[in-house]
Amino acid sequence: MRRIEAPSPNHDERDAPVDVLILHYTDMMTGAAAIARLRDPQAKVSAHYVVEEDGTVFHLVPEERRAWHAGISHWRGHEQLNGRSIGIEVVNPGHSCGYRPFPALQMAAVCDLCLEILSRHPIPARNVVAHSDVSPDRKRDPGELFDWQGLAENGVGRFPAGVAGDDPAPADPAELRALLAAIGYRQDLPDAVLFTAFQRHWRAERVDGRADAGTLARAKAVAAG
Repeated sequence: MRRIEAPSPNHDERDAPVDVLILHYTDMMTGAAAIARLRDPQAKVSAHYVVEEDGTVFHLVPEERRAWHAGISHWRGHEQLNGRSIGIEVVNPGHSCGYRPFPALQMAAVCDLCLEILSRHPIPARNVVAHSDVSPDRKRDPGELFDWQGLAENGVGRFPAGVAGDDPAPADPAELRALLAAIGYRQDLPDAVLFTAFQRHWRAERVDGRADAGTLARAKAVAAG
């Protein structure tokens, strides 16, 4: 990985040990614009790392400091996750600016960076998550084009290999919601919001917010893992 130090002033002291890794997309037209915003003291946002489409990694905030990337967030009973997480922004224009696939070189750099982070912090696979997982009512990133399965196959996070997700037959929403609660999702949101967030990460074949057999099968496998 080519790494560039690009310090951001937007950080403060942590209030918990690191046990969550959150992946985002930048949702801006260029990586340079995103990095400029993440380093702007008036913006009051930041991340620990930014990964460009060519695989270049920009280091903005020391891992021992709290970056301001997750906002209002929840995972496995914890709120306000900035204090216990490391945030990686992956350059992509996002759903609002022309969402597109993530280049292989970029995903390779993301994987290598994640493995480095996991070697330094006791982050369980279940806590390698998307911004849309921890803020499902506000965020869509990094979205259904992000290669979560490829990351899991290389030791980053988890993905239910070999579990078909393309069955559109209706499933019990209550059963699916219970599984999502066990996985870590907050429960004070409508079914469609929660189901869409899960699908973006673990069932990208059909992101429609509905309870179906394919989504249920993937949720059972993730919950069991």
